[in-house]
Amino acid sequence: MKNLIADLLITLAEKEDTTRELVAQVEALEVVVTALLKGMEEQQRQSVISNIETALEDLHPASDTPDPNMELLGENIKKILHY
Repeated sequence: MKNLIADLLITLAEKEDTTRELVAQVEALEVVVTALLKGMEEQQRQSVISNIETALEDLHPASDTPDPNMELLGENIKKILHY
């Protein structure tokens, strides 16, 4: 039983490390994208934002059933694009 608990704790710690690494990568990408957008001229920035929003709309499934993952993705993308 002790071995099982120890194995579960090790697995949990590994998953937590992986999660932290992914969060750091996402935050780094957010900083990079924001910096790139800030460095663009307004017309170029609006063109990039429009292209990204169009691509996001194309990802939505044709059904009327809302997808919480897509909604979360869309909210986060809009937050980054409209810093």
